[in-house]
Amino acid sequence: MIHAIIKDRPTRLFIILAGFFVANAIIAEIIGVKIFSLEETLGFPKADFKLLGTDHLSFNLSVGVLPWPVIFVMTDIVNEYYGVKGVRFLTLLTTALISFAFIVFYFAIKAAPDTSFWLGSYTNDGVPDMQAAYRAIFGQGMNIIIGSLTAFIIGQLIDAFVFRGIKKLTGEKAIWARATLSTVVSQFIDSIVVTYVAFHLFRGVPVGRTMAWAFTAYAYKFIIAIAFTPLVYIIHWGAEKYLGKSTAMEMKKQALTGV
Repeated sequence: MIHAIIKDRPTRLFIILAGFFVANAIIAEIIGVKIFSLEETLGFPKADFKLLGTDHLSFNLSVGVLPWPVIFVMTDIVNEYYGVKGVRFLTLLTTALISFAFIVFYFAIKAAPDTSFWLGSYTNDGVPDMQAAYRAIFGQGMNIIIGSLTAFIIGQLIDAFVFRGIKKLTGEKAIWARATLSTVVSQFIDSIVVTYVAFHLFRGVPVGRTMAWAFTAYAYKFIIAIAFTPLVYIIHWGAEKYLGKSTAMEMKKQALTGV
């Protein structure tokens, strides 16, 4: 029986999509504690503007947004073939796995460090206390997990329902419309919620700076969502070839009706 399940193509496709989905979500959570300068990364002069009472802002954002568009592409493909129920299951599973990862991080931080070698092993590289560095990176990630997971759940469910609503209107046509518009809407909610909760509520960052980060992150996600539209078509085409036309059509029909 187990071999039949593993050989089942719809099941294998779901596992593949879920693997990329979960991996990118956890990677984004771990690396997201770093704020980087978009202008300096691209070699442009830093901007200087004012927003909501905060002066001297520039286009900075969390590196956690970099792998995030992949998650929304996977969401759209899962929604296409497995429906809102598939997205909901994957969202809750990923939330549980992210929570588990941060529980592991917590105990890893609390474990007593090796003072004979590891603690000062990177002193020559400018890191005199590896335990402090370890705590600063993984501990900071733990401080923002509530905002991150809240935004993740809300964003994913909104993406799924917007995608399904557009597909009911367009049918099998206009893949770009349901993929792009659902992502654009959900990413806006995700960017605002995660940045406001994680940095303003929990870390006291001024709301102007917080919203500047959120809008910059959203602008990046918006541009990538448009740029990734051909990728959605490519993955869609590959899924159709892998599943077979009749199986793919039946799956999409059941995904839309929720049966």
